Amino acid sequence: MSTSLDRLFEKVRTENRAALIAYIPAGFPSIEGCNKAIKALAVAGVDAIEIGFPYSDPVMDGPTIQEAADISLKAGTGAHDVFAALKTASDCGVASVVMTYWNPIEKFGVDKFAQYISDNGGSGVITPDLPIEESTQWLVATDKYDINPIYVLAPSSSDERIGKVTSKTGGFVYAASVMGVTGARTSVSVNARDLVSRIRATTSLPVAVGLGVSTREQACEVAGYADGVIVGSAFIKLLLNAQSESDGLHAISELAKALALGVRESR
Repeated sequence: MSTSLDRLFEKVRTENRAALIAYIPAGFPSIEGCNKAIKALAVAGVDAIEIGFPYSDPVMDGPTIQEAADISLKAGTGAHDVFAALKTASDCGVASVVMTYWNPIEKFGVDKFAQYISDNGGSGVITPDLPIEESTQWLVATDKYDINPIYVLAPSSSDERIGKVTSKTGGFVYAASVMGVTGARTSVSVNARDLVSRIRATTSLPVAVGLGVSTREQACEVAGYADGVIVGSAFIKLLLNAQSESDGLHAISELAKALALGVRESR
């Protein structure tokens, strides 16, 4: 299996840099606004886009992403809007994945969900709350449709657990840099570097760090030891605070350009 995500990490490795991955919830700030944001991020130099499946009770997401998800859900965003946003991203030529809690996958139908990801150009799915022990059905479906099952590891994960999870992961391993919920932070946790090296001891898969990056300097710092830098809350905050749609698109484009420089400056 070689998805656009796998090819992306091969490409950035040859360029001796990390990949820049942006997160945006489907249907935020609106269905059309989300499509415009995806296109703006792709043009500004983001390497991959993570489409969030908005969820009413997100266990891992901080207040910024929760607020965006609420806006999206109130507008009636559903599974088909998630797949449409995924297609928009893949049509822009960037590697694209969906991040979702397990409940929407189960509700939609496990096999059908994996098929729709594949049909819309997706490279994989990040499932933050799906334990590896309960993944049998999901792993059968992702294998059938040639998409990557991407799992999240936290600094609290034991070495044994890390090995167990990475043996079933595809595409990249998602390293959560801090304990607790997501959100832009003034500094990225020192736990992140340690977690990346512990993950690398068990797998040759790329490791991408999420939770907290919001500046060019932080992107540069994380790109010094990780294969991918994931940014979500910082983009969402700009869209939430913008006076107009065009102001928001301009703001996320400028941040994406700065972060794209950051991931190239570290090595």
